[in-house]
Amino acid sequence: MAPLAFLLSSTAPLAAGLDYGEVIRHSGPVGIGVLILLLSASIASWAIIGLKYFHLRQAQKQSIQFLDIFWQSKRLDEIFQSAEKLSVSPISQVFRAGYIELSKVTSAGEGEPKADVDGLENVQRALKRAMVAETTYLESKVPFLATTGSTAPFVGLFGTVWGIMGAFQDIYVQGNANLATVAKPISEALIATAVGLLAAIPAVVAYNLFLSKIKVLESEMESFSSDFLNIVKRHFFK
Repeated sequence: MAPLAFLLSSTAPLAAGLDYGEVIRHSGPVGIGVLILLLSASIASWAIIGLKYFHLRQAQKQSIQFLDIFWQSKRLDEIFQSAEKLSVSPISQVFRAGYIELSKVTSAGEGEPKADVDGLENVQRALKRAMVAETTYLESKVPFLATTGSTAPFVGLFGTVWGIMGAFQDIYVQGNANLATVAKPISEALIATAVGLLAAIPAVVAYNLFLSKIKVLESEMESFSSDFLNIVKRHFFK
C-alpha cells in the first residue's frame, strides 16, 4: 500500500488543475513568445474562417441566382444589368468581362453578326482572364489556413520541448526527481502542444472545406464560359 499511497499523495495537487497564469510566468520569453504566436495565428485563422465562410456562401447563392437569370433571359444587356447587382458571384463577373469584350468586337449597336475569328478569341481571352482573377480572389487568405494547420503543431512542439528542457534543468538544480516534481512542469510544458493543435485543427478542416467549395465554383465558371462562347459564336460570329 505504500507505493499506492505515495502515488495518490503526489498526484493530488495536480487534480486541482493548472494555474495558467503561473504557467505563463514560468514559461520564460521563449515559451511566452510561442504561446503568443500560436494564439495570434488562431485568432487570425478564425477571422479568415468567418470571412471566407460567408463570402463563399454568398458567392454560391448569387451564382445560382445569376444562372437562373441567364438561362431565362433572351437579352444580354438585361443579363448584364442583373449581373451588376450580383457582384459577389464569380460567374456573373466572368459574364461581365465577356460581355464587355463582346461589345467591343461586334458591330456597334447594330447587333449584326461579325465575321471576325480574332474577335471571338478576344472574348475567350477575356473570359479566361476573369476566371483567373475570380479564382485568385476566392483563394485569397485561404493559404494562411494551410500554413497554420501545417506549422502550428510544430511550433507548439517546440514550445513543449523547450519547456521540458527547462523543467529538467530545474529538477536537476533541486536534486529532487519524484513524481510530484516531474509531472507538474511537464504538464505545463505540454500546454504549448495543446495550443498548437487547437490552432491547427480548425484551420485544416476549414482549408479543406473552402478548397472544395472553390473548386466547385471554378468548375461552374469553366462550364459557363464554354456555354457563353457557344452562344456568342452562334449568334454574333459567322
